[in-house]
Amino acid sequence: MSDRGLLFLFSLVMIVAGLGSAAWLIASRQAGTVDGLFLLLTALLEAAVFGLYVLYTIRRAMEAATPAPAQAVKAATAAPAAKRAPTPAAQA
Repeated sequence: MSDRGLLFLFSLVMIVAGLGSAAWLIASRQAGTVDGLFLLLTALLEAAVFGLYVLYTIRRAMEAATPAPAQAVKAATAAPAAKRAPTPAAQA
C-alpha cells in the first residue's frame, strides 16, 4: 500500500474517532462542563482538520483521473502569439 493510501485510511480513522468522542461527550453529558466543552471542541477540530485533508486528497485524485481537453493541450503547445505594442493614451 502506498503512503498516500495509508494516510487516507489513517485520516478516516481519526475522523471517526473524533466524531465518536464528540458524540460520547454529548451522550454522557460531560460536554456541559468547561473541561468537557474544550474537549468537545478539540475533538470536533481534529475531525474537521482530517476531513479537510480527506477532501483535498479526493479532489486531487479526481483531477488526476480526468484527461485534459484536446483544445487546451493544443493551445498550451502552440507557439505564443506575437505581442502587440501598447497604444499610447491620448493626452488631455
